[in-house]
Amino acid sequence: VVYFRNLPDSLTSLLVLLTTANNPDVMIPAYSKNRAYSIFFILFTVLGNLFLMNLLTAIIYNQFRGYLLKSVQSSLFRRRLGIRAAFEVLSSLKETPASSLKMCSCDQLSAAQFQKLFEELDKDAIKQHPPSPEYQSHFMQKVQFAFGHRYFGYLGNVVALANIISVCVVLVMDADKQPSERDDFFLGAINCFFILYYLLEMLLKILAMGLKRYLSYPSNRFDGLLTVILLILEIATFAVYGFPHPGWRPEFMGLLSLWDMVRLVNMLIVFRFLRIIPNMKVIALSSTTWVSLVVNWLCSFQVVFYAFAITGIMLFKGPVISCSAANTTHDNGTLQCGTYEQLEYWPNNFDDFAAAVVTLWDVMVVNNWQVFLDAFSRYSSPWAKIYFVAWWLISSVIWVNLFVALLLENFIHKWDRRCQRESLSDIEYQRTVELMFRDVLEEPTEEELMEKLHQHPHLHLCR
Repeated sequence: VVYFRNLPDSLTSLLVLLTTANNPDVMIPAYSKNRAYSIFFILFTVLGNLFLMNLLTAIIYNQFRGYLLKSVQSSLFRRRLGIRAAFEVLSSLKETPASSLKMCSCDQLSAAQFQKLFEELDKDAIKQHPPSPEYQSHFMQKVQFAFGHRYFGYLGNVVALANIISVCVVLVMDADKQPSERDDFFLGAINCFFILYYLLEMLLKILAMGLKRYLSYPSNRFDGLLTVILLILEIATFAVYGFPHPGWRPEFMGLLSLWDMVRLVNMLIVFRFLRIIPNMKVIALSSTTWVSLVVNWLCSFQVVFYAFAITGIMLFKGPVISCSAANTTHDNGTLQCGTYEQLEYWPNNFDDFAAAVVTLWDVMVVNNWQVFLDAFSRYSSPWAKIYFVAWWLISSVIWVNLFVALLLENFIHKWDRRCQRESLSDIEYQRTVELMFRDVLEEPTEEELMEKLHQHPHLHLCR
């Protein structure tokens, strides 16, 4: 009666069950009659969600990977062809400049060496950190070695973890207490101790690394800024409320009092754990490729997002808001549980572009997306389900899973043993997406390059 009244409702219920958004709600009416009916829903979930959907994701990704591989292979061929064309043109000049193809007074660059030169030039140096100061004192050298070592950074991560745990324990213990009953002595003492440690850690790192080298690392800049802010707020707290003591309860003044600001900034310590990424060299090396993938994925996905938002505004603008005004007089308790009206999903509509984007995002997450299918099919047309199913297929099934697959492949590639044997110096280099397909890319042969060059209408080379 509820989920399988007719064929369209049955198809919709099973389609939503593929995403497990209506599980176990869709099973409960039949399961209440006979427990054996659960076998039907369990088999459908296993075959549909765990097998079919993952198989569909693998097929989509494999097709896209083939297209991407073909595109990268074509790009590699054009790059090699352009470099070889430049080499042939420079070699054919009667008066070759001394700095063009000469390695020294007697040697000339070969085609392979010329190509190797461009490969090295293509590695754009991102950043080279300044050198550490050189101390003459033997004691200062030991101090520099101790506090400039990576283990000192690991200690800072452990202390940050201890800070988070201690603050969370105090806040949980005070959660059920009234503000007038709370004793903030322990939290104030914890703040004092950890802020002093962060200040000491920052000063020792500056002593060991030098100010310029210390500031050259983004993680150090973040830690230093955070430490300075905490120190200023702590000093201001002492000036206003005095030093922590048993029974210490700073007054609450306004929405964000000075004491509340100290607590909020203290929570930023959790981001100190992002400093572990540079210590994991393989992840740090692949992060630039991840950023490139994220940017390219977002640029293409926002086009699809924009097109569906505009289409949704054209199809569904108006009916939901008008029904919202008509239902304001009804008691929420009399409405059917789990419906669009009972859940008060009225802000999720297509009356403007911003609302359309949020609605599409909620559907893409597929949590309670059956509510949108039911509501818009009732308020506009039963064919509205096609729009939402198409958006679910394109956004959640194709684009999101494709993005996850690309990240996984890039991560697995960077963990390849041959990649781990590469020496990583203090200079970071920009890497391209071609490295993801380095093992399967085919270098163009000499014959293919020369044949393509001789076919060029504006390039005349001697055979």
